[in-house]
Amino acid sequence: MSFSTDIKLPSKVVICEVAPRDGFQAEKEWIPTETKLEIIKKLATTGIQSMEITSFVHPRAIPQLKDAEEVVRQSQELTGIKFRALVPNAKGAQRAIDAGIKKLKLMLSASDSHSLSNANCLTKEAMDGFAPIIELADQRGVKVGGSISVAFGCPYEGIVPIERLNMIVERYIAYGIEEISLADSTGMANPRQVYNSVGQLRNNFPDMTFTMHLHNTRGMAISNAFAAMQQGIIYFDSSITGLGGCPYAPGATGNVATEDLVHTLSEMGIETGINLDTLINVAKDVRQLIGHDGGSYMLQAGPCSQLHVAPKEQLKLG
Repeated sequence: MSFSTDIKLPSKVVICEVAPRDGFQAEKEWIPTETKLEIIKKLATTGIQSMEITSFVHPRAIPQLKDAEEVVRQSQELTGIKFRALVPNAKGAQRAIDAGIKKLKLMLSASDSHSLSNANCLTKEAMDGFAPIIELADQRGVKVGGSISVAFGCPYEGIVPIERLNMIVERYIAYGIEEISLADSTGMANPRQVYNSVGQLRNNFPDMTFTMHLHNTRGMAISNAFAAMQQGIIYFDSSITGLGGCPYAPGATGNVATEDLVHTLSEMGIETGINLDTLINVAKDVRQLIGHDGGSYMLQAGPCSQLHVAPKEQLKLG
């Protein structure tokens, strides 16, 4: 059996580290602010250039992120990192901008069922609420990116029709949004679906920048990333050690592990600007600080370049 060598893949991929938001929000035990900052500063040593540092949600909704302002304030010295924050509403956007965030990410669910669970309103109602956020950001010179959670599959409604995604993207365009994150929040996507859906979206909206946010709930995040790259996607979210999970999706697990994604890309000769050895060491530190990992293959088996001493003979039993 032979395989085609004419696979279209990018020469470079840009990774945004989302553990400080998506990873931390899934932790039930309080992570001290000092520990969060220690992890963020360790991540900054790896070559990562973009980070979703927190979410400005109501503290009662996600108590783990109640220290958002302090985390942002004490991270200002990391000038080589482009920080963004997730915001659910205008009040959250105001807090984020006042704290010094220069890029906001909007929160939206593709399905009404997930939107009711996540935001207590229908998808259209959630989008209607974006107007004051975008107006505020424009006044303060802050960028805004969109997102579509459960873009490939809703745990309550199943596969999300492409027509639904088209409608949401059109509404984002009407708001002037130029970048949208497609999130497989529950890990329901498969490579064929990702390839087809992303291809249709890019054909329908050639001027839109699409990014991928892939959870590894069913072990398909890497293969889904590969399918997205074949459609020209170069922007991906990932989380150190695979931490994370959606609190409003049954059975959801963490994002694709940053070290696993970087290793895969490196093996294929795709540049990320991230030092894999440093990243794996930071992943080990994060696992120790948090107390567990989210299913990192690099922490289990190590990179392919890590060879072992060959045995002199087979150990015979019996």
